Order: sequence, then C-alpha cells, then structure tokens
Amino acid sequence: MTEIKPNYRVLLVSFVILLFIYLVPTPNGLSVEGKNALGIFVVAIILWTTSAIPLSVTGLLVIALLPLLNVMSSKEAFALFGNQAVFFIMGAFILAAAMMKTGLSKRAALLMLSKFDGTPRRLLFSVMFSSALLSFIMPEHAVAAMMFPVVAAIADSLDLEPLNSKYGTLLFLSMAWGAIIGGVGTLLGGARNPLAIGLLEENSGVTISFFEWCIAIIPIVFVMLAVGFITLNLFFKIDVHDVRSAKEVLERQLNRMGKMSIYEKKAGGILFFTVLAWIFFGHIIGLAEIAVLSGVSLFILNVISWDDVESNVNWGIILMYGGAISMGSALVTTGAVEWIADTVLNNGYPNPFVMLIIISLVAKFLTEGVSNSAAVAILLPIGFSLGAVIDINPIAMTYMVAVPAGLAFILPMGTPANAIAYSSGYYEIKEILLPGLVLNLISWIVFILMALTYWPLIGISLT
Repeated sequence: MTEIKPNYRVLLVSFVILLFIYLVPTPNGLSVEGKNALGIFVVAIILWTTSAIPLSVTGLLVIALLPLLNVMSSKEAFALFGNQAVFFIMGAFILAAAMMKTGLSKRAALLMLSKFDGTPRRLLFSVMFSSALLSFIMPEHAVAAMMFPVVAAIADSLDLEPLNSKYGTLLFLSMAWGAIIGGVGTLLGGARNPLAIGLLEENSGVTISFFEWCIAIIPIVFVMLAVGFITLNLFFKIDVHDVRSAKEVLERQLNRMGKMSIYEKKAGGILFFTVLAWIFFGHIIGLAEIAVLSGVSLFILNVISWDDVESNVNWGIILMYGGAISMGSALVTTGAVEWIADTVLNNGYPNPFVMLIIISLVAKFLTEGVSNSAAVAILLPIGFSLGAVIDINPIAMTYMVAVPAGLAFILPMGTPANAIAYSSGYYEIKEILLPGLVLNLISWIVFILMALTYWPLIGISLT
C-alpha cells in the first residue's frame, strides 16, 4: 500500500488560516462559535481537496478541533461520530467483505458475463451491465477490484496488447464506468450516499429511505448506462471480431468454482433478507440497525471472521465520515450555514432551479479532482444553507449533490474504479480525456433532465 506523506506546506497554510479566522473580529450576524466552525470548515476543505493528510485523519482532526475551539462540547462532537450513517456504512462494508470472501460476488459476475452470445459488442455491454448491477449491492470500488482479474483474464484470452488494443481499453473502461454509474443507484454502491443522508438528517431532521433512494435514482442509472455504452463505442473502435475464447475462459472459471458452497448460500441469504428489510422495514427499524444486525449474523453463522473484516473494510473512510457529519452539524447548530447563505445571497436570490443546476455541476467536476466523499462533505452543508434561504427541498438538494459527485469518468483520483482500470496499463489518461469529458457532460445533462421530468412523477419537488 502506498504511504501518503503529509504535505507540510499545505498543513502550515491551513493552520495559519484557521488562526487568522480565530483571531479576527466576529462579523455581524455570526456568533463566535459560528466563526470558529467556519474556520474549521475552511481547513477541512483545504485538507480534503489537497489530500495533504489522509481523508480519515482530517475527519479525526475536525472532531478534535470542534471542542478545542469551543464550537461545541466534547460530548456533542464525539457523539456525532456515532451517527446512524456511519454504522450503516460499516454494516454495508461487512456485507461486501462476506461476498468477496465467500466468492459469491465473483460467481455472480461470472454467471452474468457467461450469458453473452459471443459478439464483441455484447461482451462489452455484459461487462458494463454486470459491473453496474453488482454496484447496486456492493461498493463500486469493491466491484472494480473483484471484476479486474476477470476482465484481465478476458483480455489475455483474446491476446490483447496493452496500449495497442482499443478493445482492451473498452473492456477496462466498461468495467470502471459501469461500476461508477451503478454505484449511485443504491445506498450500497458508494459510502458517499449514506453520508449524504446522514448530513441531510443532521441538517433538517428528515431522511431518505433505502427504497426511496432506489426509486429516485435507479431509473436514471439505466438511462446513463445506455449513454455511457454509446459514448464508449463512438470514441473507441472495436478491433477484434471473435471473442469465443473469452466465453470459454469465463465458463472454465465458473466450472472451477463448482457448486455454491454453504458459506456462499449463507452470505447470499443474509444479503437477500437484509435488502428486503431495508426496503420494507428500514423506516421502522432503521437502516443502521438492520445493517449492524446483518453484520453480526455473518459472524454468528461463521461466514466470515474478524480478520476478514479487518482486511476488507475501509476503516479510514468511516473515520472521515464521522468527521464530516460532525462538521455539518456544527455549521447548522452555530448558525454558520445561515450566515453563509445570507452573505452569498446578499445581492439577490437566484431561481432555485438555477441554484440546483450550478451546485450539481460543481459537484460533477469537483469530484474529478477530489474524493467523491470529500466533495459531498464540502458541498452539501453549503447547499443546504443556500437552499434554506431560497426554499429548495433539502431532499432534492441531497440528490443533486450526491449523485453527480459519484459520476467521475476521467481521472484516477476521482474514484478508485478509475484508478483500478487505469492500473491495467491498457490506456493512457490522454486517450480518455475527451470521451470522459463528453460522458461527464452528457451524464450530467441526462441527470438534470430526468430529475425535472421523472422526479415530479414520484413526488419529489425541487422546492
């Protein structure tokens, strides 16, 4: 694992800015606690966007600074780390670890891929569609990591050469882009989704259920999958004609796995009943409670061990989310978000639709340079504060930030799925700049159009 070295210059600048904000007089209309909360927020933005220190460490720093600068008590700051969204994420990661460990996720991928009828274009669609469907029930980075050796085996069976085969590029981009698009469809596809819900709940006291998220976003996902597949085929020529050897490789791998083991059946059964519980009882029992109980069930049924969880769960991102939720709550309770909104909108109130367009576009391109989780943590508190003044539905604001922030199609730092695909060595970044930019713009336009036409049909208003 690559060690991340601290950027001391950025750290120094961050703390100088924090000290300056702490010492300057408090502006009219803003409390001292609100001013200090904004100072911490500025530091968090700098550190999250530059990765001067790991995102998780910045999350811990935020939690420590809030009581240190008297923004809130230590009890309040550390209690927010126990937000339900954090435990939902942890439970979802444990479920994904069980699927990976038992081989259930690989079996599902091989089953879906082995059903294509042998044409190059349909194999590509199968890779993209399978990656997207798996991202409905697993984090997209886990899907990309699991699909990578399968796609690499397909490429080897076709004798594709890195940097010389356009079809090789298509295969790995189909894997990555499918996982990315599918990852916005449910709360399991990316931890930024439950983070957004956690911030929504802390800000407004309302929430979005598992079923409501799926109903609002999954139809948009299928439209974007079609757009993504067409974009790939427009920019990259298919330079192979026979992929029967790939089908044979997939069938051999599936045969080698044999019949489903008892552990795969247990993991699949728990996943099935967990999703059903989230859909039908999530609003009664709670998403986090169901996720944690599912994780415990996996241990009770001896599906996984704690060593499996330690090696597969991204504990760092959980720490980052705890800090982000604490930061969001501090900005609300101190009145800092109201002050931001009043200051920004001092010269007039824009149309709510225009504001949503702007913030979704910012989220779309910010996530190419920073972690999509960091993009959500930065933009949602600001979006809520502005939305409260111009009467934007906070649920619509949540979708408008969280979904575009999950759709990064160009740079490896935008999402792990891109980084995993790039590590294949089959293409250079310059080759995907234009198609990635086109897909970024088209997917954003599709998202906006679907939001305007589809959401009103299911009762989601922008205001």
